[in-house]
Amino acid sequence: MKKVKVATIGYGHLGRWHAQKANQLENSELVAIVESVPENQKMAKEAYPDVLVVSDIKDVINEIDAAVIVTPTSTHFELTSYLLKNNKHVFCEKPLCSTFEQTLDLKKDIGNNIVQVGHSERCHEAWEKLEDEFNSIEGSKTIKLTRFAPFKGRATDVDVVQDLMIHDIDLMLYLFKKKPNKVSAFGHKVRTDKYDHATAHFYFEDGDHVIITSGRNHVEEVRSLEVMSSTGCLYVDLFTNEIKKGTDSQFEDGTYVKVEKYEKRDHLLIEQENFYHSIVNNSAPMVTYEDGVNAVYVVTKVLESIDSGKTIDLKYE
Repeated sequence: MKKVKVATIGYGHLGRWHAQKANQLENSELVAIVESVPENQKMAKEAYPDVLVVSDIKDVINEIDAAVIVTPTSTHFELTSYLLKNNKHVFCEKPLCSTFEQTLDLKKDIGNNIVQVGHSERCHEAWEKLEDEFNSIEGSKTIKLTRFAPFKGRATDVDVVQDLMIHDIDLMLYLFKKKPNKVSAFGHKVRTDKYDHATAHFYFEDGDHVIITSGRNHVEEVRSLEVMSSTGCLYVDLFTNEIKKGTDSQFEDGTYVKVEKYEKRDHLLIEQENFYHSIVNNSAPMVTYEDGVNAVYVVTKVLESIDSGKTIDLKYE
């Protein structure tokens, strides 16, 4: 089996997990860890004594086939652009870039390289179990995606829309396979000088309405999706890995709510395994460059709506 020689860029909280996955998969070889913080460098050297630990990706660019970017959002464009210009495959944690214009600028350098974006919420088994039910719902529906977390002090270089809401924006586009045409949003700055809590209302031509609320200064962890229609309610708790259903009729056992557990998966492992499989087989990754661009575009329009206090039209390229 051909092994993809990979470097992970960033050895912070999430970067350590990504390095672990790259090191354990059969179709990848972790040859380098790029980290500029001395304390993190020391931990990387101790954990991986046989792996090169360097401060700059340029020091190992000729040693690798691909890189996994796990650094602050503000660095994503520069790193991805450099890697693509050097004919390397890229797995970049979400969001792909800080701005929509930056994502478009990358296109000219992609060539035959694989670009995968780290929208890991797609990996829940729940979506496979519910795909047929989502597709069979008739008439308009109201969908709520909620993501709350207590303040953790991470990702404060970006607002909550880029940090958390982008997960659910991608899920909205992925699960329901259509794009909203309008957004109206509002937000609050609580602990940082950027929005720490935001709610966005998305409107679709067919009458569907999606409400996404994200907060990173909450009192509890909440990650959920709710679909309400004339046939009942579907509720997915992404934190406890439960699917709850309340239909328009009673269940056979006499209850009105059916609860089903689903298996918790290692999302980072699934993502990286897919990334290397795409490289070896020259196939499309699970989250494409175009998917990453669309998510950043919608994020941009949510922030435009919050800043202006207006409903914004969405016009996709």
